[in-house]
Amino acid sequence: MRLPSVEELKEATKSMTKKPMPTQEPDQRILHFTEVALGYSEEDALLESARCLTCKKEECRQGCPVDIDIPGFIKKIKERDYVGAALKIKETSSLPAICGRVCPQESQCEKYCVRGKKGDPVGIGRLERFVADYERSQGELKLPEMAPPSGKKVAIIGSGPAGLTCAGELAKMGHSVTVFEALHVAGGVLMYGIPQFRLPKEIVQADIDYVRQLGVDIQTNVVVGRTITVDQLIEQGYQAIFIGTGAGLPNFMGIPGENLSGVYSANEFLTRVNLMKGYKFPEYLTPVRIGKRVAVLGAGNVAMDAARCAKRLGAEDVYIVYRRSEKEMPARAEEVEHAHEEGIHFRLLTQPVEVKGDENNWVKELVCVKCELGEPDASGRRSPVNIPGSEFSIPVETVVVAIGQSPNPLIQTTTKGLKTGRHGTIEADADGQTSRINIFAGGDIVTGAATVILAMGAGRKAAAAMDKYLKSLA
Repeated sequence: MRLPSVEELKEATKSMTKKPMPTQEPDQRILHFTEVALGYSEEDALLESARCLTCKKEECRQGCPVDIDIPGFIKKIKERDYVGAALKIKETSSLPAICGRVCPQESQCEKYCVRGKKGDPVGIGRLERFVADYERSQGELKLPEMAPPSGKKVAIIGSGPAGLTCAGELAKMGHSVTVFEALHVAGGVLMYGIPQFRLPKEIVQADIDYVRQLGVDIQTNVVVGRTITVDQLIEQGYQAIFIGTGAGLPNFMGIPGENLSGVYSANEFLTRVNLMKGYKFPEYLTPVRIGKRVAVLGAGNVAMDAARCAKRLGAEDVYIVYRRSEKEMPARAEEVEHAHEEGIHFRLLTQPVEVKGDENNWVKELVCVKCELGEPDASGRRSPVNIPGSEFSIPVETVVVAIGQSPNPLIQTTTKGLKTGRHGTIEADADGQTSRINIFAGGDIVTGAATVILAMGAGRKAAAAMDKYLKSLA
């Protein structure tokens, strides 16, 4: 493989533009579920890392919820010590290959990059992915320094990003950690919610295997709150509990026709496609009936994922239906760009008001009204206002509702003394401490649906607080 010359590296230090991420061509990638972004080559990584100014103030680091030593790992790339760069990241993050693919770096670490003040910020996420993939390609992963066994026993409920991060950190601190997962495979939303073309399952599995190598025991098919309760875990000798069960309860709009055949929650749709391998039917026996035309309600990352999956499953026309403009979309800019490239239709300033069915109660059309933006709402975004007399219909056979998720109430209702919020979340402080001294919580179960990296940050903070609590025990 060609490597950049000294002159090219010197020139790269002056570049104001980020090295583009190589991707599959849109007309090819919509035919299958293989990963869209191809990753940096070694040459790309060296040229992009040369743009890093190695600032003494490390402003980029303040935007990272798991406090990765960003200048430190990029310095290792410049030195061509790619495994060393991966180990530097893993000092504070157990899931670098995942973060390098799905974290919204543009609103976090890269937002604070000094380079970004007069041009593009350094491609921090792309470099993180490069070193994680490089380390994995070399075979056996190297483990970080581990503390001696503490003799303390900890239970983690949920194996999503918050639970895996908390588990990995506690294991490094020397504690005996068991993760309980309700589904038949570990990974939580990383496995069931994010499509193969954006986050390949083998990448997730590799990071889960790494957490196992740290000494974490992961038990699947255990529904805490049903199979066993939190209090029974404590009776079995677990001295501290972390609840990281996420937000997997789908929200609906409450409009007529949402009970028709052909209406999916995004949660069910993506679970069938991803975890149950619906995209490999009939190799895997999980058919996903979508028809020729699909409407996806919402404009976050989940909506983009659902729309792009529908396109790959054979839908001819896929619509994103959103009541605000593109400027207000919560999805990552990269995901919106990819959806546009893949031919997804955007019906913006459009409010769904009814799903209509045929004589067999299957979806046949989505009734909408046009909107205009009024005054900002509580979130700061301008509120949509329906325009009288603007009703119209979109002929569709499938509707996917992707307007957010809420926490499942199972653990909250089976654990005495656990304070909850208005929307079913568990109340916890900044360190994850709940109303019960030996129970901690973090991620979407506390905040409501958010990002993978914020859940990881919560898991890391909770691990530090749990470690402190465990050390206070006799």
